[in-house]
Amino acid sequence: TSFPLLCFRSPLVTPLIFGLLLQALFTQPSTITQPNFVLLLADDLGIGDVGCYGNDTIRTPNIDRLAKEGVKLTQHIAAAPLCTPSRAAFLTGRYPLRSGMDAINDYRVIFWNAGSGGLPPNETTFAKILQHQGYSTGLIGKWHQGVNCESRTDHCHHPLKHGFDYFYGMPFTLISDCQPTETPEMDRAFRRKLWLSTQMIGLITLTAVLGRLTGLISVHWKTLTCLAGFSLLFFISWFSSYGFVRYWNCIVMRNHGITEQPMVTDRTTSLILKESISFIERNKHKPFLLFLSFLHSHTPLITTEKFLGRSRHGLYGDNVEEMDWMVGQVLDAIDKEGLTDTTLVYFASDHGGWLERREGERQLGGWNGIYKGGKAMGGWEGGIRVPGIFRWPGVLPAGTVIDEPTSLMDIYPTVVHLAGGAVPQDRVIDGRDLLPLLRGAAARSEHQFLFHYCGAHLHAARWHQKDTGAVWKAHYVTPIFSPPGAGACYDRGHCPCFGEGVTHHEPPLLFELSRDPSEAKPLSADTEPLFDTVIRKIGRAVEEHRRTLTPVPEQLSVSNVVWKPWLQPCCGTFPFCWCDKEGDN
Repeated sequence: TSFPLLCFRSPLVTPLIFGLLLQALFTQPSTITQPNFVLLLADDLGIGDVGCYGNDTIRTPNIDRLAKEGVKLTQHIAAAPLCTPSRAAFLTGRYPLRSGMDAINDYRVIFWNAGSGGLPPNETTFAKILQHQGYSTGLIGKWHQGVNCESRTDHCHHPLKHGFDYFYGMPFTLISDCQPTETPEMDRAFRRKLWLSTQMIGLITLTAVLGRLTGLISVHWKTLTCLAGFSLLFFISWFSSYGFVRYWNCIVMRNHGITEQPMVTDRTTSLILKESISFIERNKHKPFLLFLSFLHSHTPLITTEKFLGRSRHGLYGDNVEEMDWMVGQVLDAIDKEGLTDTTLVYFASDHGGWLERREGERQLGGWNGIYKGGKAMGGWEGGIRVPGIFRWPGVLPAGTVIDEPTSLMDIYPTVVHLAGGAVPQDRVIDGRDLLPLLRGAAARSEHQFLFHYCGAHLHAARWHQKDTGAVWKAHYVTPIFSPPGAGACYDRGHCPCFGEGVTHHEPPLLFELSRDPSEAKPLSADTEPLFDTVIRKIGRAVEEHRRTLTPVPEQLSVSNVVWKPWLQPCCGTFPFCWCDKEGDN
């Protein structure tokens, strides 16, 4: 009697079993709980500098390999066109204005390790959430989110206060001042004015003394002494900071301790790579987050000897090719430890390439491909559209290209959800979970609008019209290029956000990026029937967005940005700050 019953059940059992197998196949990615994360963030790299984004003269085989084995985003947008605010948004999943990490003044990034501004302690980074989920979290490389608040040992803005178990790298950023052979870069124009003022005050003092000695001027010695004292104090007041930039800013830390002050740039690249691979090896038996924040390809373009002269684009190309080699070394370490299938690798740049950065005939900044503008320009695509690549074998479909609008802020909820955590509910999170889009489960980005700031000033906004796939972008403010038509602000060194160096547009300049990604042909009511509708739609979205902003302390205010000697990290007894613990080893 059992045989007929089995025959009767088999037509029902077979499809049931087949359905269960299919379900297991399609839900397999979700069974990989708590993958490892390796987040690779380049510094000042232009989208046009990478092979898989169209560059056929700079060799980037390892970054290209990531794209081939994973998902490439073609409309990946930074939340700001400069390092400090863009990285704050990346770490928190929020527009930098929400945490006070964007400026209303010209000081749009953290200028000193001894400033008091930085990523506020009440901000919750993705590293902090992953730490609570049992992850080992490490940051290797550049931080540029501040160090101290009230004393040189409170470390209120330090990576270890923001969810990282381990930190090795620069609390500041790489600048040309770190290389003794290079022309100083930091606040160059302001320094020239200070030197000129010092020389003028000194000349006036010297003239007065000579006039008094020769009897040509009747002035009291007491007055001359005061004038000379003022000259000396004025000189000390600025030279004590700007005269020692290399010692104050160009330092390397391991956790809270300083290992190099000033840093020895010849070995920086090898040490950062060694620390990155060591972190992977130490934490291979538990979930880990490695945020490798490259010093490449920021000036002074520190490049080891074996890569010098290899590219067709001078020192900048050499530097990018070395960074690509470093990416390859990290990928090899992941493969060697058998972690490839359980590790999500992400590669991006913090913002667009720096078009104005050149010394004589040498171009030291990046290239942004077909996109207008570059670093420091909050509205034009060249300043904010960056490479964005994800690889997770067996989970993300290889060789996929996605043209939907995405943001560096999206890393936050994506990483948090994959780690089994929850995004904070007590604040606005502007990022969106990318996993459905990356896996092909969703056809459209969750972003309907993205807002593009230059400092604290809204310069542009984009609308992703999901029913048609069109991407509209309205520019309210644009920088005035100098010289005219040059495509950048070469006379200034970088483009401003406000004042005489910008143009306000009423009505706004409108582009449809899906048809005109280079923003070459602004639309008008005469050429685009939907012009008024689109402008009104974006305008209402801007108003709604502004209603979500709440006042917070300005971390980049002048008082927070200036150098404060009592906050200066020092590995000796201030002001005698010097050490080389790596050399001792």
